[in-house]
Amino acid sequence: MKIQLKTTWLYAACLLALGACTNSSNQNKTTDMTDSTEAAIPAKEAFQSTIDGKKTDLFILKNKNNVQAAITNYGGRLVSLLIPDKNGKFLDVVAGFDNVDDYTKGPDTYFGATIGRFGNRIAKGKFSIDGTEYTLATNNGVNHLHGGPKGFSRVIWDAKQIADNQLELNYLSKDGEEGYPGNLTVKVTYTLTDDNEVKIDYLATTDKKTVVNLTNHSFFNLNGIASGSINEHLLQINAEEFTPVDSTLIPTGRNEKVEGTPFDFRKPTAIGSRIDADHIQLKYGNGYDHNFVHANKKSANLETLAIATGDKSGIVMEVLSNEPGVQFYGGNFLEGANTLKQGIKDDFRTSFCLETQHFPDSPNQPSFPSTLLNPGDTYKTTTIYKFTAK
Repeated sequence: MKIQLKTTWLYAACLLALGACTNSSNQNKTTDMTDSTEAAIPAKEAFQSTIDGKKTDLFILKNKNNVQAAITNYGGRLVSLLIPDKNGKFLDVVAGFDNVDDYTKGPDTYFGATIGRFGNRIAKGKFSIDGTEYTLATNNGVNHLHGGPKGFSRVIWDAKQIADNQLELNYLSKDGEEGYPGNLTVKVTYTLTDDNEVKIDYLATTDKKTVVNLTNHSFFNLNGIASGSINEHLLQINAEEFTPVDSTLIPTGRNEKVEGTPFDFRKPTAIGSRIDADHIQLKYGNGYDHNFVHANKKSANLETLAIATGDKSGIVMEVLSNEPGVQFYGGNFLEGANTLKQGIKDDFRTSFCLETQHFPDSPNQPSFPSTLLNPGDTYKTTTIYKFTAK
């Protein structure tokens, strides 16, 4: 009996050991797969579809540093951006889906989208030009947001990859589309430079007076999109003032000094360090969802509007533009309702946006820099997201 028990025990021990080795091997394999997945561009095939009678696809830009950017012509969206961290490991720092179908489902999440004709909000969906009032859809409570229910973020752009590192997108927004006047011809060019910059050039012309305010709505997590909260990211915004809003997030029309408020990011500050402060503007936005005033007019040169740093990765993102403002949105309305790349959820404050722009509701705010575009004039603006690591 003792010999039998001993033999049985030895046999069981061997099985346990074998199982442990197998599990260890599987765990190591899973870890390797996870590491590989974190630095992977979604499959092109997952973006090859037909929507509204037009073909969609995924276009991959590369530079000499092995940095890659993936862009789909569905909404002109930046889908993925692989950036090396302080240890040289590539992380995907842009939130989004791994297939085109998920971008089309439910309310628009704006992940990575080209926004137009007008980025941000227009009060009650109304504005006037030369005494003629135009009425837009109210798709954000009582207000118009990001160009309307479809805007530029749900249309299929004509795409042409003109170099390994450059993609050109074109779209004709017809007179009356989403309520806006004029046939607006738009060109957006994405360039991935060898300085690890994502450069976005916008051009637009019109045959009738209209308003234009184009921007990009990428959601960033500089620690990698699967790393959780962005509240420990350091953020610097080069702005002395911001535009306070009412309870519907429409600017009041006056600028307010950031000094002495939770909106003072003139020095690098953790995003979440004051986010729960007792301040009416934070209550209105459920956190930060505000325009910061860099200048009172468009600049002739590119200037640094903001700098964000991943606290774990050491990845630094410098935001340069000739736009007068930048909207800082801290992901306060993300609710984990969507499953993104790598199987993660778009949870509360797990990504943030820095949207270069003219100010919200500019068509109704005479004191704000004008967003009016006249026939014969060219709307031209550039934004650069530049990445380094330290």
